[in-house]
This record gives sequence, structure tokens and C-alpha cells, in this order.
Amino acid sequence: MEVTRTLAKFIVGHRYGDIPEKVRHEAARSFLNWVGCAVGASRHETVERALAALSEFSGPREATVLGRRDKLDIMLAALMNGTTSHTFDFDDTHLKTIIHPSGPVASAILALAERKPVKGADFLHAFVLGVETECRIGNAVYPSHYDVGWHITATAGVFGAAAAAGRLLGLSQQQMVWALGIAATQSSGLREMFGSMVKPMHPGNAARNGLLAALLASKDFTSAEQGIEGRRGFANVLATERNFAEITEKLGETWEIALNTYKPFACGIVEHPAIDGCIQLRNDHNLKAGDIESISLGVHPLVLELTGKKTPQAGLEGKFSVYHSCAVAILHGAAGEAQYSDDAVRDPGVIALRDRVTATVDRAMHEDQVQVSIKLKNGKTLEKYVEHAVGSLDRPMSDADLEAKFRGLSQGILSRSETDKLIRLCWDVGKLEDVGAVARASVPAGKAAKRKAM
Repeated sequence: MEVTRTLAKFIVGHRYGDIPEKVRHEAARSFLNWVGCAVGASRHETVERALAALSEFSGPREATVLGRRDKLDIMLAALMNGTTSHTFDFDDTHLKTIIHPSGPVASAILALAERKPVKGADFLHAFVLGVETECRIGNAVYPSHYDVGWHITATAGVFGAAAAAGRLLGLSQQQMVWALGIAATQSSGLREMFGSMVKPMHPGNAARNGLLAALLASKDFTSAEQGIEGRRGFANVLATERNFAEITEKLGETWEIALNTYKPFACGIVEHPAIDGCIQLRNDHNLKAGDIESISLGVHPLVLELTGKKTPQAGLEGKFSVYHSCAVAILHGAAGEAQYSDDAVRDPGVIALRDRVTATVDRAMHEDQVQVSIKLKNGKTLEKYVEHAVGSLDRPMSDADLEAKFRGLSQGILSRSETDKLIRLCWDVGKLEDVGAVARASVPAGKAAKRKAM
């Protein structure tokens, strides 16, 4: 079985004209959402601290940190933009694997596009192929790979970054085999890091390492030939079960990016059904925190495994607390980045309501479902079953929703006219003569207001 070579042959030989228009549009949606998330978090303390630590070690400053005036070498820029895009946990999600696909891929190839002009069609093609690569590899090892503790956005994302960057660099089939192998040996990222600054760094690290893999391979730096499927390769070492057909079958016939989804809430995707249900009950019944005796949730097992933090102490931890998420959903009718600030997590009113939330595993629930029961102090009980959360494939965010989300994220960083221009460039990315224009347009002309650290 030559899984790595089969995949490399596809990446190198595929033609842009064979991508359906619907898939190209989904790629533009993914890119728009990624840029908005990166710009929105560009003033977060995670980013400030990383830049303070690393900026002085940068090589030629050729690439932009989106939303900032800082420029770094392409390796550090890939790391930083991958980090910013995931800091709010507001980025896209491939629900089958819980991979956040755009961060590793877009961060790597936008850095390349600033070093040497890249046409939009070539960029979008590489982006689609990179997402296809990481998600197919993720499909092959999920869920066992994730269950043992690997953060699959990082571990699969490095392959997507290598594939996309390698495509832009014009790698041969043999060089692409090597690039995938070099990516495989750099595949890492631990779920233990969730709730800390390391978690958003994972897609950035995947972007940088994937770019490194492609650059090395472009100079005939060799690796093993079966980096993915070998006896001691990625899939056999980092997963207890694997299905290589998920990687090789129907290449070019089905597209994983067509399954991409976008978050209306700035937290772990498994919390979204509970947030959705709480907001619906709040709005339908004009609920106030003082009306509520208790909130009970029936959830899929992953909800408590991933987001079971009962007493988060910082904003990043709050993103992994279904208790906090339900409390802010009731109190604010929202769960955007502002609801996951340090102040929000420590707010006495939030804490008081959070302490009245309980969650119980219901194995009949799918990941996209929840049963919410709110007991009121007057003795009445309100019930809401969510079959598909808002933002899922069954209830997707529209183009207009994505634009509104982008505008909210860029507020206080870019002016309205700057935001309008950047949105237009993202939608038209496949038609641009020089994709680097997107990065340049993300830099605020005036002195941007410093957002409060989240």
C-alpha cells in the first residue's frame, strides 16, 4: 500500500479547473473566516507574549502578522498567524474530525505569498488541496488518535500545510513524498494543553513545520517513503486504529472543505448545542438569571471530556467550560470573544449562575445534540432539545453571517473602510493577481485601539 505516494501524486498532479465552483466558494468562505479570526485576536495577550519572546529572533521581515504592523520572517509569520487565528477558538471546524482546517494551511501559504507574489487561483488551489490532505489524514485516524490525547488540528494540520506549501513551491511527486514524510515526523500537539496559550499555538506550529517540510523537500532533503502508512509511520504510531482508504479513495471526486463549518460561538464546538439551546430558551421566555433555580444538560460524552471545567480561572479556560458557556448564554444571549474574557470568567453574576449548571452524559446524544432543562424558581420547567446546533452543516452560517462575524472581530482594530476592503479581497481571493494584498490590507492605517486582553 503506497498511501503517501498516492496522496503526493494527487497533490502534485491535480488541476484547478477540476475543482467545482461550489467548492471554490466554500474555500473563499473558509479563508474569509480565517482572516477575520486572525485579525480579531491580533491584540490578545497570547500574541503579545509570543511576539515579545520571538520577534527579536526573526530573519528577513517579509510577512505580515495579520491585523498588526509587525512583520516577521515567513516561518515566524506562519507560526503567529496560525496562533492568532485559533486564539479565540472561533475558527472553522471539520466536524467529522474536529479539525480546524484553515489555520495550519492558510498561515503557511499566505506567508509564502508575501515572499513571492502568488496568483489567487494558485493560492486557492493550494489551499483546497492542503485542507483535503489534512482532513483525509484526520479521517483515517479519528477517533482513536484524538481519544488517546493528540490535538488533531496540530497533528494532521502539519500535513495540510506541507501539501499546500509544496504545491505552491512546485514540488515534484518525489519531493512531495518527502515533504509529507518530513511533516509526519514533526506531527505533534497534546490535548493536555487545552485552556492554555499553547492550544492556539498548535495550528501555528503546524503551519511553520509544514512550511519547513515543503522548503526542505524543495531542495531534495529526503525522508522515509511511507511517512504516513509505514510500520513506524504517523498512523501506526499515533493511532490505535486507522483506515487508509479514507486517504486514497475518491481523491478529486469528493472534497472535505465542502464539509467545513463556521462557529457562531467563540469556544469548543461541542459546547455549541448547549449554548444554542440556552439562548433560544432565554429569548423565547425573556429569562433572567434571577428566575433560574437550576440548569440541567444531557450531553454527548465528549462535552464533559473536553469542556468539563467547572471553575475556570481565566478566559482561555472558560472556552472549555460548558458551565461557563451556558451561564453567559443566559446572561448575555451571546458567547462571542467578549464572553470569554478574564473578567467574564471571574464575574460574580456569571459564577453564581455557572454554579447552578449541571451536565450529565447521555449516550443517546450525538455530538451536535443536547437536551436543556431549566428549572425556574416559580416551579416551572422549560425544556429545549437541539438536534443540530446553529453553525452546523444542517444549520449553516450564511455568507452574510460570516461577514457580520468578521466585522465584529475587526472592530477596534480596523476602520470600517479597511474592513470593507479586506472582506472584498477575501471573497475575491481566487481572482487576485497577488494574494499578498490580503495581508497588506489587514494592517491598520491608523493607530488601532488595543483590545482588552481576553
